[in-house]
Amino acid sequence: MDDSQTEAGWRSDPIWQLYAAYGRAYVAYAGLGVVSTVLGRFFGLVPAFVIGLAVDAIFLRERPFGLPFVPAAWLPTSPVDQLTLAITVLVVATVGGSVASWLEDWGWSVFAQRIQHALRVDAYDRLQRFDLAYFTSRRTGDLMSVLNNDVNALETFLEDGLSAIIWIGATVVGIGAILLTLNVPLTLVALLPIPALVAFTLLFTRVIEPKYLAIRGEIGDLNSRLENNVSGIEVIKTEGAEAYERDRVESTSRSYLTANLTTIRTQTTYYPGLTVISGVGFAVTFLVGGLWILTGAPFGLSATLSPGEFVTFVIYAQQFVWPVLRFGTVVDDYERAKAAAVRVADVMARESRISAAPDATDLDGRTGAVEFDHVSFGYDTDRGRRVITDVSLDVAGGETIGVVGPTGAGKSTLLKLVPRLYDADEGAVRIDGRDVRDVTLTSLRRAVGYVSQEPFLFFGTIRENIRYGTFDATDEDVERAAKRAQAHAFVQNLPDGYETRVGERGVKLSGGQRQRIALARTILKDPAILVLDEATASVDTETEALIQRSIAEFARDRTTFVIAHRLSTVRNADRIVVVDDGRITERGTHTELLARDGLYANFWRVQAGDVDALPPEFLERAMARGAERHDRG
Repeated sequence: MDDSQTEAGWRSDPIWQLYAAYGRAYVAYAGLGVVSTVLGRFFGLVPAFVIGLAVDAIFLRERPFGLPFVPAAWLPTSPVDQLTLAITVLVVATVGGSVASWLEDWGWSVFAQRIQHALRVDAYDRLQRFDLAYFTSRRTGDLMSVLNNDVNALETFLEDGLSAIIWIGATVVGIGAILLTLNVPLTLVALLPIPALVAFTLLFTRVIEPKYLAIRGEIGDLNSRLENNVSGIEVIKTEGAEAYERDRVESTSRSYLTANLTTIRTQTTYYPGLTVISGVGFAVTFLVGGLWILTGAPFGLSATLSPGEFVTFVIYAQQFVWPVLRFGTVVDDYERAKAAAVRVADVMARESRISAAPDATDLDGRTGAVEFDHVSFGYDTDRGRRVITDVSLDVAGGETIGVVGPTGAGKSTLLKLVPRLYDADEGAVRIDGRDVRDVTLTSLRRAVGYVSQEPFLFFGTIRENIRYGTFDATDEDVERAAKRAQAHAFVQNLPDGYETRVGERGVKLSGGQRQRIALARTILKDPAILVLDEATASVDTETEALIQRSIAEFARDRTTFVIAHRLSTVRNADRIVVVDDGRITERGTHTELLARDGLYANFWRVQAGDVDALPPEFLERAMARGAERHDRG
């Protein structure tokens, strides 16, 4: 879909905007559906006409035998031949109706399925391009509900709703035209229930719409709860919390049940109401027509009504109720789809806060010099609280910078500004002198390798996970990167080596193994700038020493930022910066910072086990930071 689709357009009438955006590409299938629906209705209306004709012309002889658009000279004259022709017409209409019904179902189904596929892919593609802050403020299960449940709900209406609308229109026009040709006054009697049906339907739509929106929200809540619990099954088991989680799922599911039952109560009132109104209208029509046959035209009318015409009229009048009842289903399906479309439209209409400038060019420099120029940043969800405040730092290409500080000080957030996972609110981040907002996102993120403390592995093989992002790498390249990340040895010892499947999120591997696979992925990427966010936190001391040696070799010709709580990891860095409460409070080499006897020196005392040498204000500040994190959590 074209990105020029406006937010106002999507949200004003999301379902019809959906057709406008996606239907054009598959209009041939919709056209087949429309033609087949109309033909099917035509064939469906033939039997009642032929039956009425047979009663009057063949059995009662009250009118001549004739078929529309067929010259009288072509028609048989004997009753047996006329009956044979009538039966032949019925058989042809039945077969034609079946073929039309098959083509109708196929055309609308393909139309709906292709739109569903295109919409889901576009919605996902748009979703994944949103800034990271969008995802941190939303639950995974709720987003999954939009991409799956809501898109599926739209497909259901696309497949059945349009077909039903065409079917209703063709039926109403066809039957209405026939009834008017048979008897105008009786047709007006048959149409008497229509205003009541319209009023009843409008009331239903007004009542049901907010209830369907509530159901879509409850589905998202339930999906989020289930997804969260399945992901955290290890904690649930180790803490013996099965009963507690069962109760939480039961509570969430009950809310969904309550929303459904509330909606069902409205639905179960609507359909019987339509049936009663339609049934009363049909009964009145049958009564007036029956009296017309028995006692002559009522109300001083002079028109005639033969038994055959009355049979035809009654059959069509009964069929006239069908579109009214089906219209109720269409309205119900439309309201369901509209509730889903509102949530999908929220994704399709939203613009990412992080996007490349229209005139952005590729970042082609390999120096890797990084500059933070008076940078400030705060999360929207934290009511404007600054996470990073007025940070300035110049890093030469090839320099290794250690970044340390208390938990929650803003270390990771600061470095996530480099690949534009977030954008600075104030100031600028530059690479090789260029503002990161002026270069293409693809080239920027190829230039920055990021290894987090909690690496994510995709379901698939080890080889696929190392190659992820560098999809054209050869098997030799993959294994070379694994060796540099100290992963090759343990991978070779696995039953299927590099073809070993890691399970969802890498659950079949240990934390240290996942960390090394993620590091190998980044090494294969060969970035100009390397960001290691506690990248060796999950490995043992021996493996850490091997990885650090490999990283030192790999980082020799590239800019490297190392976030660490274990100060031994960064003691040999070219420079170390201490981040506290979103600001850089100290900077220098390991030796210089120890001599300064500030926050870094106190951290060093903690890790050296010299707790007694810590000043009281350090311990008080640590307790205050812990309480502050607890309050924010």
